[in-house]
Amino acid sequence: MSTHSPAGVTVGAAAMLASLLCCGNQPKPAVAARHPDAPLPAVGMVFRRYVDTTRRNWDEDGWRPLTTAIWYPTSTNGTPDTIWIGAPNRHEFMSGTALMGAPLDSGPTRHPLIVLSHGTGGSALQLMWLGQQLAAHGFIVAAVNHHGNTGAEPKATPQGFVLWWERARDMSAVISAVLADSAFRNRIDTTRIGAAGFSLGGYTMIELAGGRTDLGAFAEQCRSKPNPTLCDAPPEYPKLLADLAALGRNQRFVTSLARSGDSYRDRRIKAVFAIAPAQGGAFTAAGLSDIHIPVSIVVGDSDLIAPAASNAAYFAARIAGATLQTIPLAGHYTFLSPCTANGVEDIPLLCHDPAGANRISIHRQVADSAAAFFDRHW
Repeated sequence: MSTHSPAGVTVGAAAMLASLLCCGNQPKPAVAARHPDAPLPAVGMVFRRYVDTTRRNWDEDGWRPLTTAIWYPTSTNGTPDTIWIGAPNRHEFMSGTALMGAPLDSGPTRHPLIVLSHGTGGSALQLMWLGQQLAAHGFIVAAVNHHGNTGAEPKATPQGFVLWWERARDMSAVISAVLADSAFRNRIDTTRIGAAGFSLGGYTMIELAGGRTDLGAFAEQCRSKPNPTLCDAPPEYPKLLADLAALGRNQRFVTSLARSGDSYRDRRIKAVFAIAPAQGGAFTAAGLSDIHIPVSIVVGDSDLIAPAASNAAYFAARIAGATLQTIPLAGHYTFLSPCTANGVEDIPLLCHDPAGANRISIHRQVADSAAAFFDRHW
């Protein structure tokens, strides 16, 4: 994957501190073996400014935004654009390459749809490595910026950082929006819809599969086994606790809290893929007992942010039929976009990988695993 092209597209704010399907006999996308360094087929990419008209934004002055990046197979030839994260004069991540605005490939084939959920404070583009590679395998892939919990917006909100279950509602709303989008609606196999997410996006996968959050259990874990990376204000939002206190008796906040233990199972989703999932302490065994769809979990063996024992392995041991894959030499932030030299200098926490790790090779390995997982269960 080249970090240079004749044309470049810069998307995002200066420092993205990311913890950053109808048709009975339609062909499935083939997951062909390939050399890990072989170039990927070019894919198309568009942005959509969807909204959820069932919820207001956190400022109460409009509908909840669902800004979404979509990657998809295309037959168009051309030199792909390089997609960057960071200020125009100081790129910090190279997200991937795509043909911006290219049409979806022609033909009768209906494609599976995968929706992606980024980590806390992150953005859709931090998962472009996964979206691009799934699109190259034949999927249509949509990644949303979670309102109030994304570096792609001008400001973070305390609601966005603590009302985690609202993310599952984002994912369901994005599925509905893509299925209604004139560019994609007649080309999606609605019997083959899946979801994937990283970190807090991995938590979101557990919710979409049928898990139920137990805030009491999470609070007890933080009391008995405090983990600063999970229980304190995250580095993406250091003044979270002070801003939460200022919310007072905000009615929308209170209402959402009261719904934290609800089921957010989306029955259109047939399988989920969770990468370095977080918030394992928010689920009891009973809260995971209603998950009956295929769940695949991936975690790095050097993850110190969402340690496997209390997160990925915890989920795998309590979700019927779940599988767990451990990636050697991968840390938590290894699953973010590859960093530029500026990123290494500006935000070393997000750009440092364990010695010997190759972020791009790990991305390809995980994306191939995801494609094979979805294809196998469809």
